[in-house]
Amino acid sequence: MRMNEAWKKKHNAEIRPGTTITGKWHGKRYVIKKKLGEGAIGSVYLCEVNGREKALKISDNRTSMTVEVNVLKSLGKVQGNRLGPSLLDVDDWISPFGTAYTFYVMEYLKGEPLSSFIQRNGSEWLGVFMLQLLDDLERLHASGWVFGDLKTENLLVLHAPPRVRWIDVGGTTQIGRAIKEYTEFYDRGYWKMGSRKAEPSYDLFAFVMIFLNIYYPKRFDKGLEPEKTLLKRLHDVKPLRPYIVPLKKALQGKYASSAEMKKELMLIFYQAQKRTNLRKNRRKESMPHFFTEVIGITVIAIGYYLFSLLL
Repeated sequence: MRMNEAWKKKHNAEIRPGTTITGKWHGKRYVIKKKLGEGAIGSVYLCEVNGREKALKISDNRTSMTVEVNVLKSLGKVQGNRLGPSLLDVDDWISPFGTAYTFYVMEYLKGEPLSSFIQRNGSEWLGVFMLQLLDDLERLHASGWVFGDLKTENLLVLHAPPRVRWIDVGGTTQIGRAIKEYTEFYDRGYWKMGSRKAEPSYDLFAFVMIFLNIYYPKRFDKGLEPEKTLLKRLHDVKPLRPYIVPLKKALQGKYASSAEMKKELMLIFYQAQKRTNLRKNRRKESMPHFFTEVIGITVIAIGYYLFSLLL
């Protein structure tokens, strides 16, 4: 879903790098540096205030922006508070052309796209990020929300240590309602594999599509038999094969909760660790470096995953 083209053209003319946005009510001044992205509701910019970089989302759709602000406030109350960027300010702005805008300011999360991180650092990180995302989804669903527009573009990997974070909660919808914002490739309705009702299984379908998109950056058509297309594409990705059983179940809507899926993924890790330890004991004398080569998906995944829980 994309913003109206006429509105987009006007919006781009009014908000450019160097533009200063002064809040009508709080009086804070934000200098726009560059556009970070745009969606169906508005655009997100990198801005500067008091010498510090922040992210600013702006739109002339007050109602939708109010909903997003309420979502961010709700997520901020969730235990752990890692589900989205911290909300810093909410205000209105009247442009020099007389257009009334609503905007909110968030922390600016510096990182890199999930796909480029995996490509640069290797597939052993897949399991780490799967578990991190499932942890976050579990807390989100427990608080009564579904992410809705869960996609690669809405995720960033922060460093030291690597941690996947959400950067846009615009599609977040209360459980039980109709999904309000989605992207076709990640939408199970588009693939004829379920409804657009906001429930945990909707997010879990999109969760699988995120990891497929890493290996199919240009994406692919659904074909005449969408489910067969997806399952074949999934099977063809060698790095995803260790997780193919839970990923397939998520595509088919067989999990009632992200906790169920996380439990099965953790079991895969522990079983892999046992097999690795057996191979280590058998071959460490004749192949001293073997253990280093095969341990990636187990110790690295579990170690970083457990460490991230302490942050």
